[in-house]
Amino acid sequence: HRLARRKVLVKRLVSIEDLGDIETLFTDKTGTLTEGTVAFDHALDGPGVAAGETQRLGSICTQVRNLAGGGLSGNALDIALVQARPAPHADVVDRRDFSHETRTAAVVVRSADGSFERIEKGALEAVRADAGAVAEEVLAAARKEMLRGNRVVAVSRTPVVGPTLASANASATEVVGLLVFRDPAKVSAGASLKRLAELGVDVRIVTGDAPEVTEQLCTQFGMAIGDTLTGAQVSALDDKGLAQAIPHTRVFARVSPEQKARIVRVHRESGRDTAFLGDGVNDALAIHAADVGISVDSATDVAKDAADVILLEKDLAVLADGVIEGRRIFANTTKYVLMGTSSNFGNMFSAAAASAFLTFLPMLPSQILLNNLLYDASQLAIPTDSVDEEQLARPAQWDIAHIRRYMLMIGPLSSLFDFLTFAVMLQVFHAGPALFRTGWFVESLATQTLVVFVIRTSRTPFWRSRPSRQLALAVVLVVLVGALLPVTPFARDLGFVPLGSGYFLALVGMVLAYGIIVDRAKHWATKPLAALP
Repeated sequence: HRLARRKVLVKRLVSIEDLGDIETLFTDKTGTLTEGTVAFDHALDGPGVAAGETQRLGSICTQVRNLAGGGLSGNALDIALVQARPAPHADVVDRRDFSHETRTAAVVVRSADGSFERIEKGALEAVRADAGAVAEEVLAAARKEMLRGNRVVAVSRTPVVGPTLASANASATEVVGLLVFRDPAKVSAGASLKRLAELGVDVRIVTGDAPEVTEQLCTQFGMAIGDTLTGAQVSALDDKGLAQAIPHTRVFARVSPEQKARIVRVHRESGRDTAFLGDGVNDALAIHAADVGISVDSATDVAKDAADVILLEKDLAVLADGVIEGRRIFANTTKYVLMGTSSNFGNMFSAAAASAFLTFLPMLPSQILLNNLLYDASQLAIPTDSVDEEQLARPAQWDIAHIRRYMLMIGPLSSLFDFLTFAVMLQVFHAGPALFRTGWFVESLATQTLVVFVIRTSRTPFWRSRPSRQLALAVVLVVLVGALLPVTPFARDLGFVPLGSGYFLALVGMVLAYGIIVDRAKHWATKPLAALP
């Protein structure tokens, strides 16, 4: 629910922890670094090409469907082009849709005189590969537009002898010009990227667009570019070489869906917690390959089905909120685990030791269950607790060795004060079975519940780190309930008897001493064994 309020929906509970673990985020460019509103800007006709011919041919080579509600469906570039200039009537007799393998789309058009012409539209390097010489003016104009951050699509035409694409003669292909599209940089992206960097999340861009366009955006947002790898270069590397190249590469351009998934998989196998953010059908493989697959509410159904986390807004700021919330939830989960393991270990050790020298049960089964019920009731407020800034600053993972050290150090300390309680009850108050059980019940509940204020932070409790109001209220209320139970009408049925004021004075002293000692011991418990003197 807390994540949902931050516009982050989680499909798998374990993904909450995974969100806080993210070390590397691979993301596409459109909609994250840019506004995601692709618009046609202008056409550049090549030398000797009639004015407006490039845009006319490009409009013919589109595949856009009219939806029942009046909208358009298809490739974002095609939609933007058709909105700028509706496609003129043409007798299309053959078609090849855009694919990430060819990076082009093509149609064959029959003219009024019965001749045929192939029109191809797509990435400049892909169209250029099918053509002969390309005018230097066209190449220079394309580079100039890409350095401005605009997307460039090349358009070519080829006379064909028949009504099929296969009948085209590549040597006769002419690149007629360029279509230029703009997708403005997202104003908030720079601050979001900086925020993710401060959280220890390394952002890398994986896109099908040209490297120049993406590099320009990275420079605009102050990102260190490093190396850039294209899809062709990724294909030339084996997994070992790719794993070595990824840490030095900020931009992966002109990559296919399979290459996206491979980049994510190889980086994940290197031991880094990896997330991928995408919204298209072509992103589904990479989303599935990541430790945390992230999509957006406006994404395709395939992408959303593959994702573990859905953002209600395609914005890196929303993802940063999710990362912080994931770390906060993980930190509070860790508090409960540390509380549970240390207190349960101490209680079992105390009960076993007491049973060795007492002639009666140190606590009745019903009292043990009530003690656990009250203790767990106080822990229900832990999810509301605040978390220290240093716990949110970096990715965090489960550290079983740390939990074990904590249990083996704090648990016996709890037992030590239980034994002190036993001594006070037997030697000072000369307690019988009922009084002994009552005294240990109240002391056990007070120490193991109040110690959450010490365990919840690595700082000095209360002075430098304050618990949430809900947690403080729940803990104090449970301790008061435990202290008052012996004087309630239920006391006799529960096996309790009233405790004197002298006992409570001793209890206050033991609780304070226990808190101070645990506060010192927790610093030792957080250190690896090799670091201990």
